[in-house]
Amino acid sequence: MLLTRDTETFEIPDRLPVVPLRDVVVFPYVLMPLLIGRPGSLSAVDVAAASPERWLVLVTQRNAETAEPTANDLFRIGVVVRIQQMSRTPSGGVRVLVEAMGRVRITRFASAGGHLRASIVAAPFLTGALAAEDRARARQTLARFEEYVGLQRRIPAEVAALAQASTTEERMACAIAAHLTVRHEVRQRLLESPTLVDLLKALEELVTAETDLLRLERKIDEDVRGSLYRNQREFYLQEQLKAIHRELGQEEQDDLDGLAQQVAAKGFPDAARARAERELRKLRRMSPMSPEATVGRNYVDWMLALPWSERTDDVLDVDHARRVLDEDHFGLDEVKDRILDHIAVLALVGRLEGPVLCLVGPPGTGKTSLGRSIARALGRRFSRMSLGGVRDEAEIRGHRRTYIGSMPGRIIQAMRRAEVMNPVLLLDEVDKLGTDYRGDPSAALLEVLDPEQNRAFSDHYLEVDYDLSNVFFITTANSLATIPDPLRDRMEILRLPGYLDHEKHAIARQYLVPRQLERAGVPPASVTLEPDVVPAIVRQYTREAGVRELERRIARLARKIARQRVAAPAAATGAATHIASADLRELLGVPPFDVDENTLDDKVGVASGLAYTTVGGEILEIEVSAVPGRGRLHLTGTLGDVMKESASAALSYIRGRARMLGLEPEFLRTRDLHLHIPAGATPKDGPSAGIAIAIAMISALTGAPVRGDTAMTGEITLRGRVLGIGGLREKAVAAHRARIRHVMIPKQNARDLEELPADVLEGLQFHPVATMDEVLLLAFRNRVRPADATGDVAQPAALLSH
Repeated sequence: MLLTRDTETFEIPDRLPVVPLRDVVVFPYVLMPLLIGRPGSLSAVDVAAASPERWLVLVTQRNAETAEPTANDLFRIGVVVRIQQMSRTPSGGVRVLVEAMGRVRITRFASAGGHLRASIVAAPFLTGALAAEDRARARQTLARFEEYVGLQRRIPAEVAALAQASTTEERMACAIAAHLTVRHEVRQRLLESPTLVDLLKALEELVTAETDLLRLERKIDEDVRGSLYRNQREFYLQEQLKAIHRELGQEEQDDLDGLAQQVAAKGFPDAARARAERELRKLRRMSPMSPEATVGRNYVDWMLALPWSERTDDVLDVDHARRVLDEDHFGLDEVKDRILDHIAVLALVGRLEGPVLCLVGPPGTGKTSLGRSIARALGRRFSRMSLGGVRDEAEIRGHRRTYIGSMPGRIIQAMRRAEVMNPVLLLDEVDKLGTDYRGDPSAALLEVLDPEQNRAFSDHYLEVDYDLSNVFFITTANSLATIPDPLRDRMEILRLPGYLDHEKHAIARQYLVPRQLERAGVPPASVTLEPDVVPAIVRQYTREAGVRELERRIARLARKIARQRVAAPAAATGAATHIASADLRELLGVPPFDVDENTLDDKVGVASGLAYTTVGGEILEIEVSAVPGRGRLHLTGTLGDVMKESASAALSYIRGRARMLGLEPEFLRTRDLHLHIPAGATPKDGPSAGIAIAIAMISALTGAPVRGDTAMTGEITLRGRVLGIGGLREKAVAAHRARIRHVMIPKQNARDLEELPADVLEGLQFHPVATMDEVLLLAFRNRVRPADATGDVAQPAALLSH
């Protein structure tokens, strides 16, 4: 078959492989890339590429959805193309670049080698000599196509230039037809046009129609854009109008009217109502865009949010309060009695100025949780604020409204959270308040906690008096030493000295074990603890005044039980877990404390003192060693200044009573004394170790052993008098915990014995002493009484017999 193209003639085989095309119609003179992926098409391309001339027939499918087209699915007019480039894709397809050489008619299809082959004959457009009318139609079609390309955004502008550069009307018509964005059926009809004149007429009609349609779309798009612009313009103008209204103070009128109604309905005192109404009047005259308007609006919001007359009804049932307190806490009888007394008086009087209780005790003794229980017993709402680390007075009194972002103090914020005037307000860690250049928060608390002043508490932000007299204030502290005296004077001190072992056992069984088992997902009824398990945990795994570490140990035990049940669910189903004391080492690890660590053996140069710390009472072993030297006193163990002075006073007392103690007057000329208190990394200080230091020195100098079952506390003077101390309850609990039998205390503290727990009084024998002579008789076994027990100075008879 001969195919003529312009002035060239090509000899093409009559039968060529066929590649069906989906939604694509290829026109002569067009260079087009194709992506081939179907197996039949790939086979046809491979066969064509293997031939010398690389001829191929492209024909469009009637239905693009047909995956494997047959002869009936293909049009009969197509194009013959020559493969110019070919490359394989990673997905297995082929990318080819073909050049359409001319139009052909397919006379017959046949299948061969997995692809279609077609018998073809040349079918060029019948051209002949074009009349002037046809040439004019061709120019008009080209001009319309240029407009079409300008309106159609999906066709690049270079296509119009390509059509203009065509050398013949046939090339121009094929270029235009190839780039029209119409359905493939329309393009196929263009390809099947019998003559060039017919093709030009069809193109003129089609391009004109498409151009008119694109003009209409462009007009609609411009109208829409204009509408959007008008809407945006109106929105912008409306916003400007709103801004003008805001500048005139007219838009906020409705909002301010609503605030005025709320102020009228709020139960303000007269002064607070006058201040809120005055602030509203200022807001009405003020521009809403002013920063001061924001400050004023926030102020009115705070005034409306605070409780001024709202209150809850107290539950004045003493039996109910007793049940609630006993449900939540074991022991603590003094605190519970104080709360019950308050409820009883309130039931009789009807109104009682808010008390200020200060719960002082080591960590883990239940101070914070006791505040919640008190609120529940009274039927009041509970609010808590932590004072630990607060250094700024404005945290208590609030910030002045001189800048944006100022706020009331924490007291007013707590009242807003409580939403009533008579909550239980817990001030936690009051002993950890700080002070710096910004003021003293503890001084600001004086007004808060003084019943005579807090009925008219002044917050810098509110600038009106606020009534705190109905608030039940509770403060907590670990130590009274860091609380200023004026602040301490305003509070009723209730001490929580710590729990005894039997109290810890009861707390663990009644509260801690069930709670931790439930948190671990283990039913408490399915776990059985032998009677000695809890005592073993208390003695071997904890050494504290509270129960916080005990709860952590029990929580770990509960987690281990839960892990065992998850690891063996079949064995755990319906079976109870039995825990014995022998299982504790496996479940909790090696015990950190030895039960027999505190021995009660008599020792030379070692005396047991009692110390009071923020975590409870402690036993201090004071060690003294006499070594050859020149009379110097070495002090180690991180001792504070007060304890160093106690050591110096004790040594001076011994030197003044040397003969009565059986010592040479110049005993220090050839000896040094080294005093050490173990746990050197822990600082130690306080005015209660004097007699213990003196006894340890006397024992080291004389070689007489000090009784190991005896502990002592008290300060010493140069003349041997024993001065009073503080923290007797905590020290007594520590001595009871350490299994001490005898405790020497200053005679001034004998009256404090009545406040000690009954179990401590039964387990310890207390010996009030006034002078060191009495201490010497009790600290050493089988000693001779001083020769002159009535005078200030005894005769030189030996107080210590060897």
